[in-house]
Amino acid sequence: MICPIDGTPLVISDRSGVEIDYCPSCRGVWLDRGELDKIIDRSVGQATPAPSRDDGYRGEKRKKRGGFLEELFDF
Repeated sequence: MICPIDGTPLVISDRSGVEIDYCPSCRGVWLDRGELDKIIDRSVGQATPAPSRDDGYRGEKRKKRGGFLEELFDF
């Protein structure tokens, strides 16, 4: 396939059993039908509940964790 943005050939990458087409030039990402649903379904199982304020919250800023898409798109 060709990138619709800049005409570069897309690269296919397998991430957690989902084939992702991405452009190495513009870093655009394209998913086929149903692939986004697979990613969302798999991320629900990995989600952890946020700690409540009573669980040792002292007002300090915590480092923001990347979301499930960051794990998939680390190219």
